[in-house]
Amino acid sequence: MATLDNMGLMQHRRWEDVALMILGAMVLVSPMWFDIGGNTTMAAATALVGAAIVVLGGLEQIFLRRWEEILTLFCGLWMIASPFTFEYGGALRNWHMGLGIAVALLAILELWQDRNRNLEA
Repeated sequence: MATLDNMGLMQHRRWEDVALMILGAMVLVSPMWFDIGGNTTMAAATALVGAAIVVLGGLEQIFLRRWEEILTLFCGLWMIASPFTFEYGGALRNWHMGLGIAVALLAILELWQDRNRNLEA
């Protein structure tokens, strides 16, 4: 939940960045929890995207920039699209789509909260 600052604008909260880092860690380790059927390309791409989400969440705690949230949104959208790109299904597909939706929604929330702030692009 966001708070109101002195000007009455919604404000970016720290818990959102921590939640992003937790979601990124879940994405990062998810190929280890499920049978990937030898799809090492998918596992590598998932690890890369998960690490990127963790790093972007950490950067947002230090430097609040709009490009971090936009990249996080793209990472979430990629996680939604990756089961179709790498053609895998089952529980891992549902897991990645759910995590991707959560990451994308959190990034959209952060972009919306910071929409009126003067942030460097």
